[in-house]
This record gives sequence, structure tokens and C-alpha cells, in this order.
Amino acid sequence: MRWLLPEYIEDILPAEAARIEALRRAILEAFALHGYQLVMPPLLEYLESLLTGTGEALRLQTFKVIDQLSGRTMGLRADTTPQVARIDAHLLNRQGVTRLCYCGPVLHTRPDRPHATREPLQFGAEIYGHAGLEADLEALLLALDCLKAAQVQDLTVDMADTRIVRALLAGMSLDDEARARIYSALSVKDAGELARLAKDFSADVRKALLALVTLYGDEQVLAQAATRLPDLPLVRESLANLRWLAGHLHGARVSFDLADLRGYAYYSGVRFGIYVPGATDAIVRGGRYDEVGAVFGRNRPAAGFSLDVKELVQVAAKQPPRAAIRAPWADSNGDAGALRSSIAALRRRGETVVCVMPGHESEADEFLCDRELVRAGEQWVVKAI
Repeated sequence: MRWLLPEYIEDILPAEAARIEALRRAILEAFALHGYQLVMPPLLEYLESLLTGTGEALRLQTFKVIDQLSGRTMGLRADTTPQVARIDAHLLNRQGVTRLCYCGPVLHTRPDRPHATREPLQFGAEIYGHAGLEADLEALLLALDCLKAAQVQDLTVDMADTRIVRALLAGMSLDDEARARIYSALSVKDAGELARLAKDFSADVRKALLALVTLYGDEQVLAQAATRLPDLPLVRESLANLRWLAGHLHGARVSFDLADLRGYAYYSGVRFGIYVPGATDAIVRGGRYDEVGAVFGRNRPAAGFSLDVKELVQVAAKQPPRAAIRAPWADSNGDAGALRSSIAALRRRGETVVCVMPGHESEADEFLCDRELVRAGEQWVVKAI
């Protein structure tokens, strides 16, 4: 059947497309007002460039194709952030703070969670060049502003810091596979598996890792972590940073999950997710990823976030349909010029004018026009329906 689409790929119909586009414009306008400049990376690149420095998860999510011009393997991007890091490192090459944003489709070989699309419309914002917590806070506040622009209510910001586990495992001889198993057990809070993996670790490290599994909840978690985790400089700094950031967030609940290590190969410090009612997972994910530009020869501090506009529109406040004016296609008096001039003037003022085709006057009005353009003597005027 030629009209069937691949699994987890779908057409967006007019009403939904209009909502997505309105939300996309609102978000981009909001970020332009904050000084974020729009960039448009290509949908596909040579694979070695697209996947340079990324984790295995992104490699598995990337569609591969052969370039018919060069014979080289190309990839359809599964995440835009590495591309923006390349733009910052090689094309802009600025010395100071750079703020960039983007919005475009990405493709996934598999949905990244149940019921997700394989073609998200990814929006993201990145701030490069500042290593201080101010950049982390700006990314967080901008993400919250983004959700406020969509009129999403009842927000919860959940935070962690990947450096805590790195500090606990520092100096230990672990290969990538063993480290990945430990991170996976922490992420799903599998204390039994974690105890098995850490059976040969020192008692202090094993105890600290098992403590992380239980360290989630409100701000009291940070106080508990300070007493239950080793008194290491990086652990102290991470907890202090989380506390500082939480103290600057208003209008949203704040929680912590110190064992949540999703994206551990990517994030280099604080990471966050923002949750809203009605969404099955975090609607926004972001944090600090200072190493993202290293593979492009420019290891700049970086923080930011991304979201799927298609997913956001599902939990955003529904807006009433845009008011429209119904107009005849032709003037019964034969004066088409005056009618066309009136319609053009209305459209220049930003009005939506829908011309009714001859013979279709009795059809249902899908635009819910609340006014109509009618002749009044020698003029065309707008009247309420």
C-alpha cells in the first residue's frame, strides 16, 4: 500500500502543523530577544564528521547512506548539537561568548522511548565560551522561558552532576565496558547489580555508589549526600553547584537524582531534565558539555539544552483558531479590481482572508471565519458573521 509510512513516522495535518509552526516561531523569537543567533546545519554530513566524539548510542541512532558523488558514507543527523559545536569551532571561531540556537528535523533509526517519533523537530540553544555557573543558569532559565512561551504549567526541574560518579571512580582501572555497566546500574537504580559490579572496589567507593541509588528527591538530598558521600573536592563542588542553581530557580519545583547518568558520555558537569504533566519523559534535556568541541580542535566551555517541538506541542496550551475573513472569489458586478485591492489591503494588515471558490459557498468552513467581506455600495467592507 503506497500510502503507508514507516513505523514511528507520520504526516502532520494542517491544524497540528499550524500549532507546531506557531510554537516554533514563538520560541525562536523569544531566543532572538535573548541574543541567540539562529544557525541551520545540514541534514546530512560525512559520517566521520557527524559522529566525531559522540557516544555509541548516537552512532546506533544514525541512519547511514552512501554519497553517490563521492562514494563516502554519510549520516542523517540524529542530534544537531555536535553540528553546532563544529560551527562554533570552525566557522565562527569567535573568542568570546557565543550564543547559538537551531530548529530542524533529526532522524532516529529507532524511537528513543515508547510512542516517540523517529523524526523529532529538534530545537536547541547553546552558549559557548563561559565556564562559570552563570552559563548553566542561563541555559536552565532559557529552557524554562521556552516552556512558559508554550504556556506549559506545573514544571519540575530535575538535576544531577556527572562529575560526582567520576570523582568516586577516579584512579580506578576500568575499561569502557565495565564503566558503562556501572553507569547503567546506577541509572536504573539496580542496587543488586551495582553491588556485584563493585564487589572488588574499596569499601568506601562501594558504599558511596550504593548510596547514590537512594539519593533522589528534594533539596534535602544534597544535605544527605554531603554526609553519605566521601569528602572529595569535586563532590563538594558538584553539590555546591547544584545547590546554587536550585536557589536561583523560581516558578518550578526542583528535584535531584544523583544516580541519573543518562548521557554520561556527553555531559561534563551539571545536567538537567524538565518534566511536565502529560509527558512520559523529560520534555527538555540539557546541561554542561565542555568536551563537545574538543574533537573539532577547540575545546570551549559549552552549556545548553534541546527539546522536540512536536512533543512540546502535545502538552502546550491549546490556542483558539486564528480569526479569518471569508471573501467571494469574484465580484458579481464584474469589478474584480476593487475586490482584489480590498483583499490585498486586508492581508497587508495581517488578516487571513479565505476566498470561496465558485460553487463551494455551502461547504463547511474549516477556518471558522468570524467575518466576511461584502460589497456595500461602491466599497468592500468587513462585517461580522
